[in-house]
Amino acid sequence: MGLLDGKVAVVTGAGSGIGRAVALGLADTGARVVVNDYGVSVDGREPSSAPAEAVVKEIAAQGGHAVAVAESVATMAGGRTVIEAALQTFGGLHVLVCCAGILRERMIFNMSEEEWDAVIAVHLKGHFTVMQPATRHMREHRAGRIITFTSAAGLEGSPGQPNYSAAKEGIVGLTRSTALAMAKYGVTVNCISPTAETRMTQRLPDERRGQAMAPPEAIAPVVTFLASDRAAHVLCSMAVTATCVGTSGSTATGRKETLSRRGNP
Repeated sequence: MGLLDGKVAVVTGAGSGIGRAVALGLADTGARVVVNDYGVSVDGREPSSAPAEAVVKEIAAQGGHAVAVAESVATMAGGRTVIEAALQTFGGLHVLVCCAGILRERMIFNMSEEEWDAVIAVHLKGHFTVMQPATRHMREHRAGRIITFTSAAGLEGSPGQPNYSAAKEGIVGLTRSTALAMAKYGVTVNCISPTAETRMTQRLPDERRGQAMAPPEAIAPVVTFLASDRAAHVLCSMAVTATCVGTSGSTATGRKETLSRRGNP
């Protein structure tokens, strides 16, 4: 049996990079997967359903089950549509992984309001638009796994990326809050900070790209574990743990923060 047999997973930003690797990894371990990707360029333009559909074909070729949803998670309507696809197509939702993201790089003194809003909408709001309907379902069923994504830009800062850095640090706060809120319902919420070579890291200066040489496939096993029943220890009897784990290759490093549980178990 696969580690995720019988599970239904939603992966946003699953058309390329880490999201694609995660979707393939979850499917390979038995999950039925909603492959969400708006199919845009790195800067969020020229949407297409082709990337999501291509990943679905890859999963099907390996004997898995998946459906493509080419909606933007930058809107509440788009986020709800993605979650509804899991419920209507596969009859449930057990795992949510939020990988969707774009870049609009500019120094703070040159950044436009539109550049700021676009990145915040996809990254930070894009987590909320799927987490809100997903947590409603998971609360009702008293089970679930949510994996969010931050980055070194959020945890440490990055010049020329004030919008991206703010969004990624905001995701950490969102993860902490949601972990506390969902603990008593048996739902774990974890945030990882991956380091991998993707189309987004190709825009980094050479000295920073050297820190991101792991392939996206090296990140997928970390997500698969957090999505599985084996990660139930993340929610211990007296506390809920929201983790910010830096992953590089098959090695996980970084900071792990334990938050006190509130409310009744």
